[in-house]
Amino acid sequence: MTLRQIRYFIAVAETGSISAAAHAVFISQSTLTLAIQQLEQEVGVSLFSRHAKGMTLTHQGHQFLRQSHIILATVDNAKRMLQQATDEVEGQLIIGVTTLVAGYYLADLLTRFKRAYPNVEISVIEDERAYIEHLLISGEIDVAVLILSNLEDRHALQTEVLTRSPQRLWLPAQHPLLDHDSITLADVAREPLIQLNIDEMDRNAQRIWCGAGLQPRISLRTASTESVRSLVAAGLGLSIQPDMTYRPWSLEGDIIEARPLADLNQSLDVGLAWRRGTARPALVDPFLCVAREKPRA
Repeated sequence: MTLRQIRYFIAVAETGSISAAAHAVFISQSTLTLAIQQLEQEVGVSLFSRHAKGMTLTHQGHQFLRQSHIILATVDNAKRMLQQATDEVEGQLIIGVTTLVAGYYLADLLTRFKRAYPNVEISVIEDERAYIEHLLISGEIDVAVLILSNLEDRHALQTEVLTRSPQRLWLPAQHPLLDHDSITLADVAREPLIQLNIDEMDRNAQRIWCGAGLQPRISLRTASTESVRSLVAAGLGLSIQPDMTYRPWSLEGDIIEARPLADLNQSLDVGLAWRRGTARPALVDPFLCVAREKPRA
């Protein structure tokens, strides 16, 4: 399927005849007829009903016409974005972010966006996921960068995953489990655990343990990732954490090992969310484009 075929299709749909459409797009009737036939073969349905007075759209043709206008509008918008110098783009972009994502993902994203759009003013609101979600739906912020796994009102939001962060077990150096060829959640459930209680990580952990039918031994809960690192490295417990937060040492310089769990395949999805069903603020599309440029995990 080509853009030329789509333009020819729209011309026939709007004029109601091959001859009038061919005159409108400055090609021969035979070329236009062939293009429409090839398009119908491509989509696998009849787009027109042929009769003595011309051509009328079928039900599928009406549906395809709506999508064709969207396709051409999207292409035109893409051309305009490329033709417009990014340093001429101005305005304010309000971004919502949750705490864990702010610490490990936001800085690189904002740096790349400011490099591409230096004259855009950025405001960042950091808060809990539920409040960021509320601000998105009410239109008080333009776009959010957050953990998508816990979103509640998905019908009101459009989302796009940027990173899928696998979850692994953190252990101190020389822990006995490091000698195992394979580590399972049942192995971990017998050990004292350090629970990170930030950005609803406790809810994430609860889903994991409930799904496995196991009851973990939580020895300490903290809202600090650095505390989790220090406590694990000191041998005071183990912890299951997403790879995006992993560092091989604590602030004290102690080693932290990370191992996959044989029966844990869930990832923590970090991505973008914006309000569904309304025209997006003008600066959201450039932000989405910059965010998509980074290779996804």
